[in-house]
Amino acid sequence: MYIAVDFDGTCVTDNYPDVGEDIGAAPVLRDLAEKGHRLILWTMRSGAELALAVSWFKKNRIPLYGVNENPDQHGWTTSPKAYAHILIDDVALGVPLVQPRHGGVHVDWQKVRAELQRRGVL
Repeated sequence: MYIAVDFDGTCVTDNYPDVGEDIGAAPVLRDLAEKGHRLILWTMRSGAELALAVSWFKKNRIPLYGVNENPDQHGWTTSPKAYAHILIDDVALGVPLVQPRHGGVHVDWQKVRAELQRRGVL
């Protein structure tokens, strides 16, 4: 399964252009990759800021299948939108969010894990 994942507010707290704080995404993303799912980083970041996000994945031992693209789709479409079965993004309708006391809003990875388990993805 292809899973597209946003970065700011999704993998970490939103602290753009810097990398935000840990919010529990890494263990879930690692588990998805270990199950054979192909993770695609789908972010507005570019240049040095994108390199910081890619480094976060490497530091957390999470393999990326693609960055802002799905390499497999080039044979059947020229669309710039990355093909994915699931999108995990803090601005996606229905993605569970948490609003900590210190402010900001980000993805609730405990609830995401539970939903992925319910669907048989994890």
